[in-house]
Amino acid sequence: MSKIILLDIDGTLVDYEGRLPDSAVGAVRSARANGHRVYICTGRSRAEIYPSLWNIGLDGMIGGNGSYVESGGEVVMHRTLTLDQCRRAVDWLHDRGLEFYLESNSGLYASERFETGALRAFREYSARKGDATPDKTIRDHFPDMVFDGDLYRDDVNKISYVLGSYRDFLDAREAFPDLQNGTWGGRGATALFGDFGVPGITKAHAIDELLAHLGADRADTIAFGDATVDVPMLDYCAYGVAMGNGSQDVKAAADLVTDDVEDDGLAHAFERLGLV
Repeated sequence: MSKIILLDIDGTLVDYEGRLPDSAVGAVRSARANGHRVYICTGRSRAEIYPSLWNIGLDGMIGGNGSYVESGGEVVMHRTLTLDQCRRAVDWLHDRGLEFYLESNSGLYASERFETGALRAFREYSARKGDATPDKTIRDHFPDMVFDGDLYRDDVNKISYVLGSYRDFLDAREAFPDLQNGTWGGRGATALFGDFGVPGITKAHAIDELLAHLGADRADTIAFGDATVDVPMLDYCAYGVAMGNGSQDVKAAADLVTDDVEDDGLAHAFERLGLV
């Protein structure tokens, strides 16, 4: 029976320094050769899916935390913030003095002082993920980021911003009840970032859209992840796999805990599940 395999990227398919293990590439290619379909399911927008990932050989992607679904080169679903929602969010973030970037399929568009103002948060985020490179820059994190683009846009999947404190998220949630409000880079008060997304959009909803398009059954889904944000995806799919480097809540939600991403964890799980 062919499966629909859904892979988180960072910490699952690639390690926390962005390296793609050869074993993971081989596992994905072998699984597809065996008739299974493989999709990435990520918070990244399409602009952050670089050629090295597509070159693995993928059937498509779910991006923007569920706002975008693509299969076989065809756009299945795409929901974006309205121009008015984007403008109001950008103005609020400017007034609050928070640095941010707009995540669109056409590119990532940074606020005016993002390159310096976001550096501390991204270095902390990298350190929490096991990459403590002391001189890593924002341009290392985002090699194709646009630093002088228009910030009032109608093609935005979501907006991520650096939290000054957890109060910023709480106030954002109150100010924007018409948007999906979330945090990442930690739980609760330890979160480093907040985000604004399209209301009602989740990875689970996007998987539903994909399955309907494919005429496939939820019972045939297998999800792989490593972070708290992946827990709903693991809960939704018929079978969930946590990476050995994953957080404890992901491991608790999983049906299987495999090895670390750097120890060929993805390939070992594919072998154990008979996908290759």
